[in-house]
Amino acid sequence: MRFVWFFWLARHVDEFGYSQGPLRAVIGTAAVLLTALLLGYALRRRRTAAIAAACLTGAAGVGWLALH
Repeated sequence: MRFVWFFWLARHVDEFGYSQGPLRAVIGTAAVLLTALLLGYALRRRRTAAIAAACLTGAAGVGWLALH
């Protein structure tokens, strides 16, 4: 399912905010994923909260990048 989503996103990349160029898209996505990893690491003692916070941060960040 993940691969299907990735290929769908690649086909429709020009419809989202990623149309400003691949370099900006990579930089923005990497920054969002790094923030999610750091948040997950900060909450590492509470595993469920860490996973939930990292996933929510990643999804919200990539969603924001795609739609703005």
